[in-house]
Amino acid sequence: MPLNALQLFKILSDETRLSIVLLLRESGELCVCDLCTALQQSQPKISRHLAMLRESGLLLGRKQGKWVHYCLSPHIPVWAARVIEHAWSSQRDDLQLMAQKLGTNGGTANCC
Repeated sequence: MPLNALQLFKILSDETRLSIVLLLRESGELCVCDLCTALQQSQPKISRHLAMLRESGLLLGRKQGKWVHYCLSPHIPVWAARVIEHAWSSQRDDLQLMAQKLGTNGGTANCC
């Protein structure tokens, strides 16, 4: 079933899910441990939100060893990608700082 506006806004209404989507927009691809570090949240909580984002079709996961790396899906409807892009541009400075902190750890926080 294609993503509609109500579903997108319900998904992004959660601060953690919105932060995950915007960090992935900023960084391109991140593993669970990077997201846990950046958002200062536990792995089970981040994984639960990632599952919801995957089920909605917003994210894709790529398994590498025992870790899964996530990125925004290239199949997101154009209108939804624009919403994400506008949200990202409104928080760009904060997101760049978060991404830089991850970059100081060799691009990965604790795992990869």
